[in-house]
Amino acid sequence: MRKPAHRTPIRVYYEDTDSGGIVYYANYLKFAERGRTELLRSIGFDHRTMADEYGLGFVVRRCCADYRKPARLDDLLTVETSLVKLAGASAEMAQRVLINDTILCELAVTLGLVDGTGRPRRFPDPVRASLTEVMESGSTEDN
Repeated sequence: MRKPAHRTPIRVYYEDTDSGGIVYYANYLKFAERGRTELLRSIGFDHRTMADEYGLGFVVRRCCADYRKPARLDDLLTVETSLVKLAGASAEMAQRVLINDTILCELAVTLGLVDGTGRPRRFPDPVRASLTEVMESGSTEDN
């Protein structure tokens, strides 16, 4: 994975775990969603802005997760998110969930950009420009 564009801290709460205090596998998808959301927020295009100003939203088109080690109750995790590829109406992201320097889960996610009817739409120029800058520089300002 290239240098992460954004890092998001995530604390593991009781609600994230099973009865043994281990993070339930599906919650890594939620952690990854938070990481992607915070990357977008850091460049000024959070979900509300995308909906209100452009009438657009993101959908997950593809997600591949490789689970390596478990996270536990009260762990402080870091979600690293990098933009790998930007196409007309989609973006590919690489994400890792870590504790310290240990990778717990790696994800490859393809997002589609759609309008209110669910039809694919191209990225608006200002959004594309910001995402291209993130992809090329490998970081956001408030990383």
